Order: sequence, then C-alpha cells, then structure tokens
Amino acid sequence: MQDYLDTLSDFVCRTRVQDLDGALRRHGRWIIADSIPVIAAGMQGAEMRALVAAQLESAAPGKAWVIGTGRRSNPVDAALLNGTAGVWLELDEGNLVAKGHPGIQVVPAALAAAQETGASGSDLLLAVILGYEVSARISRAAKVRIAVHPHGTYGVIGAAVAVGKMKGFTPAQMRQLINIAATMGLATSRNTLLEGATVRNIYAGHSGLMGQMAVRLVLAGFKGESDGVQSIYGRVLSDQFDPGLVVADLGSDWLLMQGYFKLHCTGRYVHSAIDALEDALAKAPTGVTAESVERIDVSAYALAASLNGQNITTSFGARFSVPFALATILRHGESNLAAFSEQAVADAQVQQLARRVFVVENEAYNALYPGLQRCDLTMTLRDGTVLTGRCDVTKGEASKPHRQEDLAAKFMTLARSVWSEEKSSALRDVCLDLEAPGAFEAFSGTVDL
Repeated sequence: MQDYLDTLSDFVCRTRVQDLDGALRRHGRWIIADSIPVIAAGMQGAEMRALVAAQLESAAPGKAWVIGTGRRSNPVDAALLNGTAGVWLELDEGNLVAKGHPGIQVVPAALAAAQETGASGSDLLLAVILGYEVSARISRAAKVRIAVHPHGTYGVIGAAVAVGKMKGFTPAQMRQLINIAATMGLATSRNTLLEGATVRNIYAGHSGLMGQMAVRLVLAGFKGESDGVQSIYGRVLSDQFDPGLVVADLGSDWLLMQGYFKLHCTGRYVHSAIDALEDALAKAPTGVTAESVERIDVSAYALAASLNGQNITTSFGARFSVPFALATILRHGESNLAAFSEQAVADAQVQQLARRVFVVENEAYNALYPGLQRCDLTMTLRDGTVLTGRCDVTKGEASKPHRQEDLAAKFMTLARSVWSEEKSSALRDVCLDLEAPGAFEAFSGTVDL
C-alpha cells in the first residue's frame, strides 16, 4: 500500500490545471489577486523600506518583482521581502482549517519563480493551488503547540511544492522536497503577536526563502529524512500527527476552498468581535459614539479571548487587540488602515475606551471552534442602554463569504495607494484572468510593480 507521502507526491506531480474545476481555479486566482496589493501596501512602511534597501544592496539581480517598490530582484530575495510585507497589515488571506495563512507563504515564492523562469499564468495558478493544498493538509493533520506561530512553519513546505511543481519535479523528487522542506521551518513564537513584535512578519518571508532553498537542495542532491513531516509535526512542533488526514479525500475535498479573505486589517480572531459589534450597532436606535460607551464585555473562543490587551502602544500591536479594535472602530466609524495607524494609537479617546473593553474566554465556545467562531458582545452605554451582538460565523469564511464587489474594492483601494489607476486596473485584470494565454507573461515582462 502506498504511504501518504508517495500519495501526496504523485498527486502533485500528475495534477494539471485542466483537472481543476472552475470554482477552485477562481478561488486560486483571488488568492493571488488579493495577495499582491496587500504586499504592495505593506511594503510602504518605514521598517520594510529599510529592510528592502539593506537586502537589495548586495542581492543578485533578477526578474522577480519586489512588489510596491518598482524594483526587481532574484526570486529568493524577492520572495523573502514580499512575504514579509504581505503580513504587515494583517490583510492577507487565511484558513482556519489550515490553522494559519497558507496563501501569503506560497504566493511570493511561486510568483517569483514564475517570473524568473517565464512560466505561464496557468502554471503559476496551478503551483499556488497545489502548494497551498499540500501545506494546509499537513497543518490540519497536526496539533501544533499553541505557543508556535503558524507562519514560517508549514508554509516552507507549501512554497517548496509550488516551486518544485513549476520546475517539473518527478514524484521521487517531490517526496524528497516535502521531507527536506518540512525540516526547514522556524521555531516561531505566537507571543510576538501579544507583544506587537514585528519580527513575527519575517516568518512568512522565511517560508518563501526556505521553500526555494529546499528546491535547490534537492536539485543539488541533498537528502532528507525518510519522513521529515512526521518528525517535525509528530514530535517537534506537535506531539500528534495523523498521516491519513493529510491525504483524506485528496483531490475531491479542497481545503483551499475553505479559506477566508479579510476586509479588516486585524488578526483574524479579532474579526469575530468586530462582527459582534456590528451586530450590536445595527440594533441601536441612534448612533453610538466612543464617548457614549460605558463599557464593553466580550465572551469568545480561546484564540479570540487571548487578544485581550488594553495597553496598546504600536500600530502593529493594535491589530491584535480586541479592545483596541472595538474602541477605534467606535471612535472613527470604520476599520480602515487609518483606524489602526500610529495616530489612532495615540488618540486619547481610543485608549480610554480600550481600557473599558473586557474580553473573557468562554470554554463552551471552544468546543464549537473552528466550525463556529462564536463571540458574544454586551455594550453598556452611559445612559444605561444595553446593546448585545453575536457572531457565529465570521464574515469572509467559506460559509459566509464577502461579496466579489467588496474584494474588488479592497484590491483597488490598496493598489491605488501605490500605483496609478491604470496600472492597478491592468494588474487586477491579469490576476483574475491568469489562464489567458500570454497575458501574465506579457504583463510580468513589461510592467514594474
């Protein structure tokens, strides 16, 4: 009987883009389309600009976009920088079943490799879908310790599989690649979120860098363990790993289709509380302002409840605080980038209200997660009015998807903050029609992002 790694490797190598149904290809295109302007906007921060300058000073040249800079570089450095920028604003695609963000760890490496080799848009799309699916399934099969941040771990495998697929790896090479990539992840720290430590952002960049390095190692003849996946995900990062779950319904049940897109620039679990707030506000007879709120109480599943910090000092840290998110939305009336800026963090009214938002864990809701992301909110106003709201399924999940118009508006808002209307529109059209013969290659070869 074929073991799970052989099954997985054979599947990756034999699957063609024409084997994928229209809905799957459409979702894959949106993951790529969503990622690129998110990267570009994240690249504009001072820290990213400084990192780009330092990294490219002595980097080898290449054809791959360093997105949002107007520059190009070799695929390894480009993927490192693009992956890091892509998680800076907390607007990247994610997947609760995969327990993290496969897309932003796979897309930068696949895109860079496609540009360097002149691969077609169809090749890029197929590579992203397969890299995403393999890594998501490996993550699902493990019970990784909660102290481990998911970026920079299984994403290395996804990036490696995507690039290996574009390079035409055989099943034997693909198995070797998965085993090698599995052991090249980081020992990441989830506590970086709670402290607002931006070193966390390099974890996603690491996936794109080391995924490509794993491909180089295989081509150079390096060998991995016989089952590196089991070693890392059954003994190091986790003590529980189910190989059968990696290949269960492979090719018919696509985890990629269970992913979510974001419209709020916060950690995913904060979104559940925002949805509960919106539900409560919809019941208010008149407008509710930050000044009119006495206190807010939130009861949520453990991952949301862990983001309960009230003493927020940085823009990055603000993205992982339920109290700050609710306070700044009430103060500014929306959850755009400005509401999570350094200026918003310095706003006295936001800070004062954040200290009156209290978040507790509801153990009963833990049992419902991830199928339901239940979150209850009670808002008490200074005049004694009490408003309640609930989230059962967070907006953007597969069972409660955002409208295509909203995703398109997000794309254009972020894109226009970096590029012209014309370039932004052209990029959108190429991303959403990747299988059009020659379109991606022509755009990639002539337009700098």
